[in-house]
Formats: sequence, C-alpha cells, structure tokens
Amino acid sequence: MNTISKILFLLAATVLISCGEKKEEEEEKVTIGNQNRTESSTTSSTRSQEATTTEGDVAEVTLGGNDQMQFDKKEIRVKAGQTVRLTFRHTGQMAKNVMGHNFVLLTQGTNINEFGQAAVKFPDNDYIPEDKSNVIAHTKMLGGGETTTIEFEAPEAGTYDYICSFPGHYAIMQGKFIVE
Repeated sequence: MNTISKILFLLAATVLISCGEKKEEEEEKVTIGNQNRTESSTTSSTRSQEATTTEGDVAEVTLGGNDQMQFDKKEIRVKAGQTVRLTFRHTGQMAKNVMGHNFVLLTQGTNINEFGQAAVKFPDNDYIPEDKSNVIAHTKMLGGGETTTIEFEAPEAGTYDYICSFPGHYAIMQGKFIVE
C-alpha cells in the first residue's frame, strides 16, 4: 500500500467513524488469566454485552467490534497460564467482505504495522499470515451479527497487543492484553 493509498484509507476511515451512529460504549477492564484453543461459531443479532466471569482457572471474556471500526474494550486483564475463553462478537451489521472483524493476540514486540501489512496478503486465511510465529491466538473473520468463541492459555506475564487484522483496521482497532 503506497503512502497516498494509506492517507486516503485513513481519511475514509475517519469519515466512517464520524458519520457512524453515536453510541456511548463503556470500557471494561477484565480480570482473566498459550495455544490450546478451540473455536465455535454462531450467528446472532443480539447486541447485549455479557458479564465477564471467572470459573476456577477459566476466564470468560466477551469482546465486541462494531461498524465504526472500534473494539468495545481497550484493555483486557488476565492471569498467566489461565485458560481464556474469549467470545468475540461483530456487533455491527455490515458484511464480512466490507467491514469484517477478528481478534488477533500478538506476541510481545510484534510490529503492528508490519504485521497488518503482511496480513493483507492472506484474505483466504482470514487475514492471518501463514507464518503464525507472531500470533498467540486469533478468531476467524466475522461479518455483522456473527459471534465466535476461542479458548487459549494466557501467555507469561506482560503486556501484549490485540488487533483486528482486516486490511487497514489494525491502525485503529487495537487494545492491550495485560497478563499478570
């Protein structure tokens, strides 16, 4: 993507965000606790947020992404080694090919821009590069109203980035995954 294309994309994204429905969203800090994961998927039109709960060593987290390219949480807190059951919901209405969203938890030190630019080359793999050495866990790409759940073990203590890897979304759709 050349510089002019990037600037045009960011301008278009800004217009979409500013013209989108005005909706106050609450940020929620979640207390939860590497790679064993399972995934299930359902389609849902509900927009309600479920509470986060912790059952023993399993932490349940619900994260949403909307048509204005925003996650509903900027920070998620977990405990090292804890099983995380993350339910990701695309709370918008737009189709996957236009405004798809996913959750990608990156390893520490991963350059988000380089990862996002590499991800663009893999639309048939839900914009996840074939070399997954920078990925701790990820969901599949969702369209409006869809929901998916994954399970994985929280990595060692530290701060990790999570993003949506749909082309260009990574510049705006980011959050911190804090492992204590």
